[in-house]
Amino acid sequence: MKFIYYSETDTLYLDFNGGESAESEEIADGFVVDFDAEGNIIGLDIDNASQKIDLNRLETVGFLDSISYLPLSISRHPKSTAIETPE
Repeated sequence: MKFIYYSETDTLYLDFNGGESAESEEIADGFVVDFDAEGNIIGLDIDNASQKIDLNRLETVGFLDSISYLPLSISRHPKSTAIETPE
C-alpha cells in the first residue's frame, strides 16, 4: 500500500494495489473511491487532507487489540510525497 500526498492540491491518495482506475465514486464530501474494471476498490482520494487527517502520524492497528507501528519508507518527488508500507 502506498500513501501519496500532493502538497500543491492538499490531496492524499491511498493506493491499495497499484491497479488502474476504471471508475470513481465520491462517497462523502472530498472522499473519492477508485475502482478497477472488475469493480474492486483500488484506491481512495482524500481532498483537503491536512484539514481532515493528521498527516504527521500514520500508524497501523492490528486485530485482537494488538497495535504495531510500521516503519514507513517516504519517497519525495517534486509534486508529491509517497509513503510506502513494507510488505
